[in-house]
Amino acid sequence: MNYRTIRNIKNQFFMMTVIMSAVLVLLPLFLIIKFVFTQGMSSLNFSFFTEIPKPVGESGGGMKHAIFGTMYVVFLGALLAVPIGITCGVYLSEFRKSKLSKTLKLTIDLMSGIPSIVIGIFAYLVVVIPMKSFSALAGGVALSIIMLPIIIKTSEEILKLVPDHLREAGLALGLPRWKVILFIIVKGNLSNLLTGIILAISRASGETAPLLFTAFGNMYMSYEFNKPMATLPVQIYTYAISPFKDWQRQAWAGAFVLMILILSMNLFARYVFLKIKDKKGN
Repeated sequence: MNYRTIRNIKNQFFMMTVIMSAVLVLLPLFLIIKFVFTQGMSSLNFSFFTEIPKPVGESGGGMKHAIFGTMYVVFLGALLAVPIGITCGVYLSEFRKSKLSKTLKLTIDLMSGIPSIVIGIFAYLVVVIPMKSFSALAGGVALSIIMLPIIIKTSEEILKLVPDHLREAGLALGLPRWKVILFIIVKGNLSNLLTGIILAISRASGETAPLLFTAFGNMYMSYEFNKPMATLPVQIYTYAISPFKDWQRQAWAGAFVLMILILSMNLFARYVFLKIKDKKGN
């Protein structure tokens, strides 16, 4: 065999290896989606979205309270994490040579590696014990800590892509540096920053362990931030380990709804990112 034939064989072998690796990575995801879809779709009904749980022993009811609670707690978490996360991302991007920047980067790397259950225990000690009650606020604090590293890292990387000549042009016009950062760098990349925020929210929405120590759960509708509140992950966990067939059925329905919610947010973030990329390319 000549050199060209050997090179083609190596190239084909490498391509097949890459394709097989990609299939092996995607296969578990598709199997999980298929299994949850099969179990969850057969358990979904209209009352699942419009009713709260029935008393123990009675069939029927739904997870309206948990769906609302998830949105409520995630909103509180985002309300706490987004301003801090974007501000830290801006600092790391615009003042990357400072001593504090290096310390902040190390802290963020450590935070992203902390198990979520440890974050839940921390929120329990800092919020639940002083308040003497489980609460939606404590759940929001726990989720905000989970969101922070993702928002900070994505914000930093996005703002680093802004060309330096834009900063220099703003400063050359006599604008203060804070105005250049706020109105040129940040305002011009709000759509990009939104992508990182959505990814952080979708990451936190499926967490169960931190909410067991903070929001705890509630079998009724609750609108107060200082009271225990039901969330989908905790409700799914509670129903899944119960001995009642109807609760187990609803757990699959809740898992399906939560999976669709998280997948939708990730796909939406990807869609926004691609649209922005296309606009910049044109």
